[in-house]
Amino acid sequence: MVQINEVKDSNSAQSTRTAAHTHIKGLGLDEHGHANPIDSGFVGQTEAREGAGVIVDLIKAKKMSGKAILLAGGPATGKTAIALAISQELGPKVPFVPIVGSELYSVEVKKTEALMENFRRSIGLRIKETKEVYEGEVTELTPEEAENPLGGYGKTISHVIVGLKSAKGTKTLRLDPSIYESIQKEKVTVGDVIYIESNTGSVKRVGRSDAYATEFDLEAEEYVPLPKGDVHKKKEIVQDITLHDLDVANAKPQGGQDVLSMMGQLMKPRKTEITEKLRTEVNKVVQKYIDQGIAELIPGVLFIDEVNMLDIEIFTYLNRALEASIAPIVVLASNRGLTTVRGTEDIVSPHGIPADLLDRLLIIRTLPYSVDEIKVIIEKRSRVEKLAITAEALSLLAQQGSETSLRYALQLLTPAGVLCRALGRNEVTVEDIEESRDLFLDAKRSTAVLEQAKGYL
Repeated sequence: MVQINEVKDSNSAQSTRTAAHTHIKGLGLDEHGHANPIDSGFVGQTEAREGAGVIVDLIKAKKMSGKAILLAGGPATGKTAIALAISQELGPKVPFVPIVGSELYSVEVKKTEALMENFRRSIGLRIKETKEVYEGEVTELTPEEAENPLGGYGKTISHVIVGLKSAKGTKTLRLDPSIYESIQKEKVTVGDVIYIESNTGSVKRVGRSDAYATEFDLEAEEYVPLPKGDVHKKKEIVQDITLHDLDVANAKPQGGQDVLSMMGQLMKPRKTEITEKLRTEVNKVVQKYIDQGIAELIPGVLFIDEVNMLDIEIFTYLNRALEASIAPIVVLASNRGLTTVRGTEDIVSPHGIPADLLDRLLIIRTLPYSVDEIKVIIEKRSRVEKLAITAEALSLLAQQGSETSLRYALQLLTPAGVLCRALGRNEVTVEDIEESRDLFLDAKRSTAVLEQAKGYL
């Protein structure tokens, strides 16, 4: 007999990946909307966080649709962190689409089309349907055969008998042969829990009944409990989709099952532009569903970082898109001051954004961190990366962060931890920080080297 042993990794919990904003858990506001100085991974930036908190309240109250916010501040002042905190405060049910300005430039699709795609991804639609369903564990599955009406020796399936059992009783159903095809596609067997929609006849296999949980030694099934209530019931089904999903579903022509149709679908380019006419038709259907009370519109958030990378054409299109009847909340971020608007030669504007769009924005300012705040941020980050650090090394890193940048100070932390472990120590010291600083230059020292060097490149 082949012996299989499971190897449990004792360090699996400790070796989790950490990203730049892993420590951000929310905006860190109290019940009155005031920012705590240190909370939810944030340190300082109280005014910016309180402003973002008001925006979150407006989004939740659905009074912010079609409006735009600008997070303006220097590099490493927490703009992206605030945008991510907004998404966490809104929860997983509200669409949040983060992109960078340069993502909109593509060879396959026009830049305005790429922007509109992301707009539509940021608008959710919650569809509520009450369906009559038969739900239960399959106790019987018998196809009934009949003579082929066209003659010949073959037989056809006239109907299928399905027995379903729930906690409150059992029912035997006589189903159409087309439903039997759906049952075969779902690979339903006796003992599976399924539900059948009475109006469409679609069959969905939920899983294997937990009464069969000890059926095999090696289990590869998902076991589910026996459904409660009657076999025949009314069930409310809630589905969350985005407008872009609807656009794509309606843009793809339904090809046949023959070889030529399938080959034609393979030969088509991967990305196809969705026409404005199609979007208008989708909007009409969505509006009809909303009026009937079947669907609910959920305006999400589109976050565009490095907004100064957008050009004058995209800014003009953005103005029009924000005025549409169905629009998301747009959060822009820029670390530029007075700069030329891309796509023009002589229009100099704050943050690289034209004046007409700036007029529409609510601007939230982020401020540079003080030495004490940098110290707390580095300490929090060291805890996330599970690095022990001495007080002297922490002070040195904080000083380094105020002289160069917070990002550079945080980036020195991980190499210092590697050097510390290589020397057999458990705590990062001043020597490790200094060695890391010698190995890796910051932007100012790198610029100084280039200015002093002659004939570089």
